[in-house]
Amino acid sequence: MMLHSGSENYIILRRQIEKLCPIPDPDWQLLLPFIREVFVKKGHYLVREGDRATDVGIIIEGQMRHFYTRDGEEKTTYFYFEHAFVSAYISCITGRPSLVSIDALADTRLLVFPYARLRELFEHSIYWERFGRLVAEWAMMGLEDRMVGLLTQSPEERYVSLLNSNKTKIIERIPQHLIANYLGVTPVSLSRIRNRVVKK
Repeated sequence: MMLHSGSENYIILRRQIEKLCPIPDPDWQLLLPFIREVFVKKGHYLVREGDRATDVGIIIEGQMRHFYTRDGEEKTTYFYFEHAFVSAYISCITGRPSLVSIDALADTRLLVFPYARLRELFEHSIYWERFGRLVAEWAMMGLEDRMVGLLTQSPEERYVSLLNSNKTKIIERIPQHLIANYLGVTPVSLSRIRNRVVKK
């Protein structure tokens, strides 16, 4: 379904993009015809590992999980909620098969647009070029924060950091076994960690 200017979903998309970078109306018109709405049912995939990702999106309603698989085990790296940008971005940039999967943890509606069109706009609009740079910086900060946490913190420290972060939706809405997977522990270990933290 194509998006129309003035719709509620368009306003949400524009608001989230302009949190990073204001985009004048003429430059918005360069992207608008390429934006479409998609629906991913719970348990289905936006991107599967091994596929070539082509789109960047924003979640209007629902929640998704970003993970990879090694030796048959899923390793959760990120969760996405309403108004979050979502993409297998490295696959979009390189054109190579995605190393990660993104699935829906609930019925999820998104607005998506082709990364190829966004890359074209980087060449024609200083505003979209600035947006692209800021998205890359945002993604790099998130990646470094996640990597440093996994390498330098104990599982209990990672759990406490999660409790004290702005990622409270993970605690509130994600099943415990997936939170455990995200933290790199078993569900039993997470239960023990939670009990210790509550007692402190």
